[in-house]
Amino acid sequence: MIALDTVTKRFGESVAVDRVSVAFASGALTAILGPSGCGKTTLLRLIGGYELPDRGRIVIDGVDVTDRPLRARNVGFVFQHGALFPHLTVAQNVGFGLSVRGVSRAERAARVTELLAIVQLEGYGDRRPHELSGGQRQRVALARALASAPPILLLDEPFAALDVPVRRELRAWLRTLHERTHVTTLLVTHDADEAMEVADAVVVMRDGAVEQAGTPADVYDAPVNPFVLGFLGPANAIANGTATAFVRPHEFRISVLPFEGAYRATIDRIVPLGARTRYECVLDGGLEVVIEIATVVGPTAARAPGDVLYVSPSHARSFVSGGVA
Repeated sequence: MIALDTVTKRFGESVAVDRVSVAFASGALTAILGPSGCGKTTLLRLIGGYELPDRGRIVIDGVDVTDRPLRARNVGFVFQHGALFPHLTVAQNVGFGLSVRGVSRAERAARVTELLAIVQLEGYGDRRPHELSGGQRQRVALARALASAPPILLLDEPFAALDVPVRRELRAWLRTLHERTHVTTLLVTHDADEAMEVADAVVVMRDGAVEQAGTPADVYDAPVNPFVLGFLGPANAIANGTATAFVRPHEFRISVLPFEGAYRATIDRIVPLGARTRYECVLDGGLEVVIEIATVVGPTAARAPGDVLYVSPSHARSFVSGGVA
């Protein structure tokens, strides 16, 4: 287990990580999720030993590593752009760390062959990084990070620079890889879909602090505040006395006929999204709401802007200032 106890890191007057106390389970894939500048990459670098904290403790498997440098922590690190050596072949990149450690040529070759099979790049060992696609380069970077069999793998937005279809493919591949290796893995991302799809646990950060930690279902279904709720997906805000109810687009009951408790909603725009359809509507009174429903069960009589729907939240999360209503 990785445990942080009131860890703080400053850069000049800026507080990048602010008194963070959080634990990451051994053998789990945990996503550290948050907007740009929230401190998630700094948190990862503190765990890896690339940075040392100004205060607090970092404990890995019961050992205090707070003041230990990078080389003494035995972690694998994958950067956003892979950082492969362009003059080395794929096999040489993967085996570089083993070479530095003095591992024999035969043992090194066997380990590289094993890792290229794991990342599905058999036969690519003699190629140079510029001969690979972006997704392939990131898989080489992951293989290199795994070469020394580190107990911890740190991934700093490894798919952020890739095209959306490639990112989707690599998400599924990363999940499969983790299920095969069970290496304790921390994945930094600003993509909520990525975090929810691949992770066993999610840590949501804002302004250097942890807002909430839990399973994907925990943070999605029971967010502790509007920030967490909104960061994990869009939601409609509907004032209700002293509280505000947040309703996700798919959490509405809709009909073309009035029903008890329903709001009258005029369709402003219809957006087909394949398996679901988005209705951008205006409630009587002027509030704009977004509603999504499975296309196959959408309202057959409301097909164009100007048509009227009757809608009611099927589920809502209410917050007052400072907490949950």
